[in-house]
Amino acid sequence: MPVVDFIAPPVCVACRRPASGQICADCLRGLPWLRGHRCPRCGLPRHRSGCPAASAAFDRAWAPLAYEGSARELVRALKFRAALPVAGVMAAHMAANLPADFRRPPFRGAPPEAAALAPRPAIAVVPVPPHRGRLRRRGFDPAALLAAGLAERAGLSLSACLKRADRGRRQVGAGRAQRRSAGRFAAVTTGLPPRAVVLVDDVHTTGATLDACAHALKERGTDWVGAATYVRTL
Repeated sequence: MPVVDFIAPPVCVACRRPASGQICADCLRGLPWLRGHRCPRCGLPRHRSGCPAASAAFDRAWAPLAYEGSARELVRALKFRAALPVAGVMAAHMAANLPADFRRPPFRGAPPEAAALAPRPAIAVVPVPPHRGRLRRRGFDPAALLAAGLAERAGLSLSACLKRADRGRRQVGAGRAQRRSAGRFAAVTTGLPPRAVVLVDDVHTTGATLDACAHALKERGTDWVGAATYVRTL
């Protein structure tokens, strides 16, 4: 056992209890996996009054876990305690469960009988861009770490083709109406974006950020955008 483990024994990044790895067995067992039927548009198991992503610019939304329990604590450890190695664990969870259409998007422009034989555009993983000031203060970008980890594990290319174009008001603690207010989040492309994109962020709450990014991509020629996050707020 390394000497440092005697001085500062390793602890679970989620519950802070002693652990042999980054995450203890109890927290791993308690991860709130999302199973069964979910709406392909918004990623929710059910709707109260219609799909909230019915008019969103992204074509598909998915997350492997609910924003609860140990999954929420992993996100918080990465974002607010700079537990950078946990990004690899989160990306592995995403890659291991990534739906097939996030690897090969539906082909457009051909009849159904020809779609299976037609060439499909290669998918590129695109991180949701950070605010410059927040990036400077943190020294790292959670979405970029997740995107890089997912791209590597899923065998997809990585394209950082988006940047922020707003003042970057804080999202944490903002209500649904505030998150969707005009100008709260705006993104622009830095070049010609890929035709098919897996847009990556840590949390899907209202979908306003993902929608703004998808709009920016599609305005510049992207045909298909799938929004992949580590967790989904239910």
